[in-house]
Amino acid sequence: MTSENDYDHLELQQPYSHWDASDDELDNDNSSARLFERSRIKALADEREAVQKKTFTKWVNLHLACVTCRISDLYLDLRDGRMLIKLLEVLSKEMLPKPTKGRMRIHCLENVDKALQFLKEKQVHLENMGSHDIVDGNHRLILGLIWTIILRFQVQGVIDDMDEGPETRSPREALLLWCQMKTKGYPHVNVTNFTSSWKDGLAFNALIHKHRPELFDFKTLTKSNARHNLEHAFSMAERHLGITPLLDPEDVFTENPDEKSIITYVVAFYHYFSEMKKLEVKGRRLGKVIEHAKETKRMIEGYGGLASNLLTWIEQTIISLNSRSFANSLAGVQHQLQTFSTYRTVEKPPKFQEKGNLEVLLFTIQSRMRANNQRVYTPQEGRLVCDINR
Repeated sequence: MTSENDYDHLELQQPYSHWDASDDELDNDNSSARLFERSRIKALADEREAVQKKTFTKWVNLHLACVTCRISDLYLDLRDGRMLIKLLEVLSKEMLPKPTKGRMRIHCLENVDKALQFLKEKQVHLENMGSHDIVDGNHRLILGLIWTIILRFQVQGVIDDMDEGPETRSPREALLLWCQMKTKGYPHVNVTNFTSSWKDGLAFNALIHKHRPELFDFKTLTKSNARHNLEHAFSMAERHLGITPLLDPEDVFTENPDEKSIITYVVAFYHYFSEMKKLEVKGRRLGKVIEHAKETKRMIEGYGGLASNLLTWIEQTIISLNSRSFANSLAGVQHQLQTFSTYRTVEKPPKFQEKGNLEVLLFTIQSRMRANNQRVYTPQEGRLVCDINR
């Protein structure tokens, strides 16, 4: 039989057992949460690494195609240093030391070291990276090396092309500023980063439409159809601009798009449109040169016609004035005097003015041609200014 004291003891002990059990469960819950968080972080890191590897491999092959080379595996095919040297030569347009022949580890280390040494000479900071890391196929450092090369030879060019200012402190910020300027005013497009701002695909389409508005109607795109927008932009860029699709829609339309991969793709747009602008400027300059040449040709033809007409008039006037036949009557002599007076006061002054204009025209033609480093025009014999002055 249980006494009253026993009940009191149970009532006192029960709360302690309850809280002890909750602490164990809480520890288990926290442990599970930490484990899930770690596994989630690792999964995201692996996903990001896979996207970077795919994007960087395409980017490397895009440039190696210039020398009819390509790689299949970013982690394996750069280990001997040969492709790395070729890549840097293509990007820098400079010749690196010839790679060492041989396939032994020492040869691979020497070749990779030549590439890394070249980067150091270009003031590229390679933190905690040695040739053995690349030869050994260190995934993280190989991705880091390619990203460093992209920054130096692709993204750095953005800030070099733009006026430096407080808003362009880094190449990344300069590229972001360029994207913001080009997409300004497009509905539902607000580029504030190189991750979430590109997920719906509208920013890619806005970049294309800004420079090539005749390709498509931007208003037909909707923010809710992200995958279609991305496929549309990547397809347009490849078919009409020749920009290799370094990304797939699923690489961007994801919870956490990879910033480095998106920058690598976006900078390809920058360089294409920058080159297009330079070609347009060159085209306008060439157009001006051609128009200048045409204008000079018209002036030369004009000079020839004016000189010919003036010389013809001079020759006819000389023949007329040299005539020794005088009228035998007073009226006839008066008529001849009136004719001479008309020549002197009416005909001669404008012809004298024509001669002055002809001299100015010839001087202008010759000055224009000298300024353009062209062979100076000289009128043919008989149409020189000195021929007119005789």
